[in-house]
Amino acid sequence: MKKLRVLLVGDEIMIREGFKRLFDWEAHDCEVVGEAADGMEALARIDSLLPDIVIMDINIPIMSGLKVIQVSRIKHPDMAFVIVSGYDDFSYCREALRLKITDYILKPVNYEEFGTCIDNLKIGLFQRQVEKDPSPQEQRPITALTQYLRDHLAEDVSLTVLSEEFHLSPQYISQLFKSEIGVGFLAYLTNVRMENAKRLLLSTDLSVAEVADRSGYADYRVFTKAFKKAENVTPSQYRREFFTDRQD
Repeated sequence: MKKLRVLLVGDEIMIREGFKRLFDWEAHDCEVVGEAADGMEALARIDSLLPDIVIMDINIPIMSGLKVIQVSRIKHPDMAFVIVSGYDDFSYCREALRLKITDYILKPVNYEEFGTCIDNLKIGLFQRQVEKDPSPQEQRPITALTQYLRDHLAEDVSLTVLSEEFHLSPQYISQLFKSEIGVGFLAYLTNVRMENAKRLLLSTDLSVAEVADRSGYADYRVFTKAFKKAENVTPSQYRREFFTDRQD
C-alpha cells in the first residue's frame, strides 16, 4: 500500500509540531507533506499538494476550517478530512457530519485514538476503491477475504476460520490485510463490526443485545465496552443523541 499524504492545518504551531513529532506517521504508512496556518493557505496547499488526508482545525484565521472543507469538497470530493478541535459542541459535530468528515477529534489529542482514526480512514479508502471499480479486483484475495467478513459478521470469524475457508495460512492473510489495506486483521474486523452496529442502531428498533449479536458479539457487555472505546459513547447514547438531534 502506498503511503498516504497528509496536510496539517492549524494556526497553533505547537499543535502542528506535536502532530509531526508525537505521532508515528511511518508506522501508519503516512507522511506529512505540508502545513497551512490559515484558511486561504489551506485551500492553496490542498490544490497544489493533493493530500489524501487533511488534518484540520476549525478555528483558523481568514476562513474557518469548516468553510475550507466545504469549498474543497467541490474540487476534491474523495479527499479525507479529520477535524481536530477544542470545540465540544454538537452543532459543530453536526456540521462536520453534513460535510462527510471522516472523524472529529477533541483537543488535547489522544494519539492512540488518533491512530485508530487513521486506521479506520484507510479502511474507508479501501472500501471506496472496491465499490468504485470492483471488476478488476474480483480475483484479488483481499477482496474475497473482506467480503467474507462482511457476509459473516454475526459469526465467530478469526484468522483460523479464514485460513480454513480460503486455504491460506493465517500469517499470509494477516500480511495481506497490512499490505493491501494498511491495517491489521483485528482492526479491520472491529471497524466493520462497529459500522454495522451503528447502522443497526439508527435504522432498526433492535435492542442493544440484538445489535451486539448481529455484529458478532455474543456478550452485549463486551460489545458495549468496544463500542464506547470506538465512539466515546455507549450504543444507547449513540442512538439517543442521533434521534434527539433530528427532533431539534
